[in-house]
Amino acid sequence: MAKQAVASRTDLDPIDRLEEKVKLLVSVVAQLRREHAKVLDDNSRLMHELDNMRARLAENEVTGSELTALREERDLIRVRVSEMLEQLEAI
Repeated sequence: MAKQAVASRTDLDPIDRLEEKVKLLVSVVAQLRREHAKVLDDNSRLMHELDNMRARLAENEVTGSELTALREERDLIRVRVSEMLEQLEAI
């Protein structure tokens, strides 16, 4: 009877090891799924931030163009006012 119990236990050792490996594999897959979900969330958030940054960049480019136009207009006005002052001084 003792030999049969030892034999049965010896026969179950590979199954026990396989069970441990399957449990480990299941925990690894669960961890990978959690990490994948986190990466998807991070990717979504970063894509949203990228879209916002692109929109801000486009706004800044427009603002830069407007600023350049206003500076050119200011310089033109400055030249014209200088000319008018010179004309007034000549009187």
